[in-house]
Amino acid sequence: MTAERRAHVRRETKETRIDLRLALDGGPVSIETDVDFFDHMLGALATHAGLGFELVAHGDGMDHHHLVEDVGIALGRAVDEALGDKRGIVRFGSIAVPLDDALVQCAVDLSGRSWLNYDVPLSVPSLGALPTELVPHFFRSVVEHGKFNLHLLRWAGTNNHHLCEATFKAFARAFAQAKVVTSSDQIPSTKGALTEGAA
Repeated sequence: MTAERRAHVRRETKETRIDLRLALDGGPVSIETDVDFFDHMLGALATHAGLGFELVAHGDGMDHHHLVEDVGIALGRAVDEALGDKRGIVRFGSIAVPLDDALVQCAVDLSGRSWLNYDVPLSVPSLGALPTELVPHFFRSVVEHGKFNLHLLRWAGTNNHHLCEATFKAFARAFAQAKVVTSSDQIPSTKGALTEGAA
């Protein structure tokens, strides 16, 4: 690996202020948003994906919709930038992650094409201060701006905390597999490019 796979994304609107430093191959982890449970989930993601992840994010305090969405946008953009042309990466990752009663399957394809299949139903309106309807919205923002394919499926479980945490950890572990750089210098596509419309 000759180049550091890093990105620094700033996003500032009337609704949010986001500063994210992402290192695909590891580094410091520090997370500060206005939503403690979201911090917990992002910490699990960073840890289990082996990322350097330094985030400061503040929102308008209304219902956290804009904050969660914009963190997803920033993370997606950082992933896309840090991956570059994706030369030599594994590209695919898949895993089923258990957490007590919960079992969540994740498959990732860093294809250059955005797609989310999310089927992890949560039966409570919020976890801490995080509205549960924002969980799939977060992942949709990540894949749309990260330009990759993501499937998240619940196989078992009823505890909402466990299901949500297993979802973030499953994504983390599948992404960790997909981002690995092999000894090959080839772009892993028969089309010779992993950009939108050319996977």
